[in-house]
Amino acid sequence: MKNVTDSFVSLGYWPSAGSFGFNTDIFSTNLINISVVLGVLIFFGKGVLSDLLDNRKRRILNTIRNSEELRGGAIEQLEKARARLRKVEMEADRYRVNGYSEIEREKLNLINSTSKTLEQLENYKNETIQFEQQRAINQVRQRVFQQALRGALGTLNSCLNNELHLRTISANIGMLESMKGITD
Repeated sequence: MKNVTDSFVSLGYWPSAGSFGFNTDIFSTNLINISVVLGVLIFFGKGVLSDLLDNRKRRILNTIRNSEELRGGAIEQLEKARARLRKVEMEADRYRVNGYSEIEREKLNLINSTSKTLEQLENYKNETIQFEQQRAINQVRQRVFQQALRGALGTLNSCLNNELHLRTISANIGMLESMKGITD
C-alpha cells in the first residue's frame, strides 16, 4: 500500500523540464493505468450501466407482472376446472345412483314377471292335470258303463224268454198310456 501512495506522491517530484523516460516499475504503472481506466469507465459508463440496469429491472418487473397475470389466469382456469370436475362427479354419482336404482327396479320387475309366469305355468299344469284326470275318469266310466250294459244285456237276453219279454213290453205300453192320459 505504501508503494501506491509513494507512486502518486512521486509524480509531484518528477522534473518536468527536459527529460522523458520510461517508468520500469510495473506495479506502480499498472495501478495508475487501472485507476485511470476505472475512472473513465465510471465517468462514461455510469449512464450506460444505469440504462442497462434500468432496462433489466423493467424486463424483470414485466416478467413478474406477466407471471402474476398468467398465475391469476391459471388459478381461474383451475377453479373453473375444479367446478366442472365437481359438477361432473355429482352428475356421475347421480347417474350411478340412478343406474343402481334402475338395475334394482329391473331386477325386481324381472323377478316379479318370472314369478307370475311360473305361477301361470303352475296353474296351466294343474288345469291340464285335472283335465286329463277328468278325461281318464270319463273314459273309465264309459268303459265300465259299456261293460255293465253288455253284462246287463247278456243277462237279460239269457233270462228273458218270449213270454216275459211280451209282458214287459205290455207293462211299459200301459205305463205310457196312463202317462198320456194324465198329461191330456
